[in-house]
Amino acid sequence: MTDHEIQLNDPQTLYRRWEDSQWSPFAIDLDHDREQWAQMSGEDRDLIFFVLSSLMVAEERITTKFSGLLSAYGSEEEATFLATQQVDEARHMQFYARFQDEVVAEPDLIAAHVQRARANVSAAFRQIFDVELVAAHERLVSEPSSLAAKIRFVTIYHLILEGTLGLTTFKFTTDHLSAEGLLPGFVEGYSKIHHDETRHIGYGVWFLRETVRARADAGEVVRQTLRDLLPSVAASLAPPDTGSDRDFAAIGATSEAIRDFALSGLTRRLDIIGVPLSTL
Repeated sequence: MTDHEIQLNDPQTLYRRWEDSQWSPFAIDLDHDREQWAQMSGEDRDLIFFVLSSLMVAEERITTKFSGLLSAYGSEEEATFLATQQVDEARHMQFYARFQDEVVAEPDLIAAHVQRARANVSAAFRQIFDVELVAAHERLVSEPSSLAAKIRFVTIYHLILEGTLGLTTFKFTTDHLSAEGLLPGFVEGYSKIHHDETRHIGYGVWFLRETVRARADAGEVVRQTLRDLLPSVAASLAPPDTGSDRDFAAIGATSEAIRDFALSGLTRRLDIIGVPLSTL
């Protein structure tokens, strides 16, 4: 079976999987995390602050800049699945805020956590989430019947934000924390979030592949979106300034390994969609 013949799950199947995958951000045991946090080194704390900052800014944006896609649904089954995704994103934000409140021990409203987090993310990160995603969502809200607007939004949201940046951050962060035996509650919650996001990415790949197959001009919208955003994506994968001489001290991996993982995943999904990276 070739990549183009891979069976992707349609929205109805993804909805059924959502029904079977419920979890609560308040049921995860954070006792060990609290004990470890008090004893962690500055470098390990840098990891969590960097990751939490990125995740909280990202989740705030993708929770509040999503409703336009619901208005652009193509079927009742698609609308139903997309409604579950917005619930997922709100649940993810609740988990990160709870970790801030109970482990980092900075109880506050979610908005205050997000405001502080913005000071710790890069300009490239803000360009993607605060400029490109916001603009794509505003266009979709104003033009819900525009297929080009929907394709651009799904390419940014599902293919770039969740499928490239999100999966890459998850892999290297949880690999590092698990290898060091750190923050088991955070790893458990983040892993449940990852499980949710694989469904979201599955929807995005399904929608883009079906649309590219049906419309000759759809592939060019995907290509142009990637041309517009890939420089910022590459820059946002750069390490935070931790003051360490290790290449990617914050998550215990080399910059090359992180870029290779991100690129290989994006390349694989683009092949499935029918818009190979080489055609950009």
